[in-house]
Amino acid sequence: MNELILADQELEVGFIGKLDAMLEGIEKMGASCKASPSKEQFLTDKEVSAWLKVSRRTLQDYRNNRMIAYYQLGGKILYKESDIERMVMSGYRNAYRLET
Repeated sequence: MNELILADQELEVGFIGKLDAMLEGIEKMGASCKASPSKEQFLTDKEVSAWLKVSRRTLQDYRNNRMIAYYQLGGKILYKESDIERMVMSGYRNAYRLET
């Protein structure tokens, strides 16, 4: 009976050791993901249309006319936040002022 208890304890210690090793590996992977230089945020068409105050159909026209950069993953369309900001700023015009 004592041998069975010792065997169970050894299995438990081994199992806990493996769990600890897995946890360390997961923490290392998480740290490497956080240290990624690109912390670019991707937006859905719903988010972009709300931000730009245009319809989702207008966004499709922008894509078709190559006015806006996008990524397509299967049926999902995503936009980089920086690409949207760049597109908006490309349309910026200084106010025209008359010299007096």
